Amino acid sequence: MAALESDLLRTFLAVAETRSVTDGALRIGRSQSATSMQIKRLEEVLGQPVFERTGRGVRLTDAGTRLVLVAQDVLARLDAAYRDITSDALGGKLRLGIPDDHGRARLAGIVAAFAQSHPKVELEVNCSLSIAFPSLLDQARLDLAVHEVAEPSSSEEVIFEDPTVWAGVAHVDLWTRDPVPVALFDQACWWREAAVRSLTQAGRRFQVVYSSQSVEGIKAAVAAGVAIGLLGRSSIDVPLKVLGPEAGLGPTPVSHLVMGTRAGQMSDAARAMKQAIRTAFQREDPAGV
Repeated sequence: MAALESDLLRTFLAVAETRSVTDGALRIGRSQSATSMQIKRLEEVLGQPVFERTGRGVRLTDAGTRLVLVAQDVLARLDAAYRDITSDALGGKLRLGIPDDHGRARLAGIVAAFAQSHPKVELEVNCSLSIAFPSLLDQARLDLAVHEVAEPSSSEEVIFEDPTVWAGVAHVDLWTRDPVPVALFDQACWWREAAVRSLTQAGRRFQVVYSSQSVEGIKAAVAAGVAIGLLGRSSIDVPLKVLGPEAGLGPTPVSHLVMGTRAGQMSDAARAMKQAIRTAFQREDPAGV
């Protein structure tokens, strides 16, 4: 007999509360396609739709409205039981740095699960531009940080690799223009340097028409058709497309998402968090980043 699964209920509740499959997927750290498949599976189990698709997202059907309260109650009870059974004596303070763009949803989910499993650990999370994380580790102002680098050092553990690519939109051939309009990060970071180096090596003149501190800002400019931009391949989704050799742009590097720790003895809390992050990135499909 078909049965409701807690994983399906968790996905349903994320979409119901955000009113969007895309935003719901970000909340639970899954890809949009995987989230849609779970909603479809839930509707097959129930034999009726739980959402109506609209131009701005989704809205609950009558069945979905009734299911929300059930899902909230069931998941609250399961989470409470999990905390009660799995919580341990691990304590202390952990200062963690996570980036404000790459993998934000997945990392936030990992941190939330860690807090539930280790309620005695005092977590201090710094979610910001990761360009400052290495210096904060050197100054012992962070214990553990996740950030992106072009070339990882021997002291950093790589948890995810993402080739960088030039992105544009299908309906506007911006790469044929001279100078080519580009969107770049406005911080002195290796992403900006990599983009400029790629254009220079290809002998392309360019004009910076848009600057942003975040991946989402660059994606918005590219999606609007005002510029091309350098992004991680995992960030490419509709309406963006990867620009191939026909665009006449130079080579681009691979981005490495790494974990770094401050010098000195690592605490048990930091060691446990590193393992939680490592396990999550090994288990999940990279498309869910």
